[in-house]
Amino acid sequence: MMTTRLLFLLAFLWLRNALPAQDEYLRQLRLIFTGDIMGHESQIRAAEVEKDKLYDYSPCFEYVAPLLKRADLAIGNLELTLPGKPPYTGYPMFKSPEDLALALRYSGFDLLLTSNNHSNDAGPAGVISTLDILDNYGFYHTGTFRSATERQVFYPLIVYKNDFKIAWLNYTYGTNGIPTKAPVVVNEINEQLIAADLQMARQMEPDFIIVVMHWGDEYQLNENARQREIATKMAGWGADLIIGAHPHVVQPIKQVTGYTADSTARTVWTAFSLGNFVSGQRKPHTDGGMMLEAVLQKDIRTGFTALQELAWIPTWVWIETAANGKKTYRVLPIAPFEQPDPTLPKLSETDRALLKRHGTALRKHLANVPERAVTAAEIQNQQK
Repeated sequence: MMTTRLLFLLAFLWLRNALPAQDEYLRQLRLIFTGDIMGHESQIRAAEVEKDKLYDYSPCFEYVAPLLKRADLAIGNLELTLPGKPPYTGYPMFKSPEDLALALRYSGFDLLLTSNNHSNDAGPAGVISTLDILDNYGFYHTGTFRSATERQVFYPLIVYKNDFKIAWLNYTYGTNGIPTKAPVVVNEINEQLIAADLQMARQMEPDFIIVVMHWGDEYQLNENARQREIATKMAGWGADLIIGAHPHVVQPIKQVTGYTADSTARTVWTAFSLGNFVSGQRKPHTDGGMMLEAVLQKDIRTGFTALQELAWIPTWVWIETAANGKKTYRVLPIAPFEQPDPTLPKLSETDRALLKRHGTALRKHLANVPERAVTAAEIQNQQK
């Protein structure tokens, strides 16, 4: 006859095996955001294999691709157009080869935001061509549209991943005075419009709403009052995370509090500007940026979703110059390159000093949010 103690032990073991662990009810979604993906003339020349026909941008992203691929969704701000044919030009009218889109997709990007002050650089045909090329390479995208009907049907953008349903919105402060010509649509910042779009997003019952804004003053290291005002209002209107672009320098990451129609407070994280991800700019603070990692967690029993982790990765653009003068642009995660490492490419002392300068400035600027440590082994092992 079984003892009481043995019966208790058997019951405990049965319950432990029969009942799912609490973690089985939790799902996570890892997002990584990058700043401005630019296409200056110097970048086009560096990627050129055969003028007007073939361009290789893959070296640009070799050392950040492992970080992008580690995420469930990698998101970038595409601040250029893809006209699909030459001439390809940089500032002030950004028109890049579609080979750039191929390299971005290959490196791990999943979603590109297309509403910015350069959306109209190639005219309405350029807006359409950009979207066609992004579709051909399998990107999610939002912010610009081939027509008002397309916007009505596909906006806000809904992305399903890992049992999550995420709504995405994207707006720009303007288009450099180049009017948006029908039938295409470029989302511009209009408070009435954004409030209505966020209401629509809420009605779709997503787990999380993310708004990416092209706003602020260029080269200013801190957000302006208008950015704070709009962020506060969007928090009240239902945004759960706000990501900024355009200034070409990194601006602070802060919590902002807005109020719903019934005066309920909502506090959300806002990264006012992620700076340049890749560009030809070399002035201090413009020669790099940051990647922002956000981990969402969802309880599938209740649907409750929250921002579980937030951390940033400093990045710097290294322009490698070969003996024959050929230049190669490479986006580097800063930490593994701050000290010489025989397993990594060798930077000149001048370049390493510039890389470290950018990292030091960001660490001081973003001291309120943890930096995500990146090791040499991490970016090497995942490249294979």
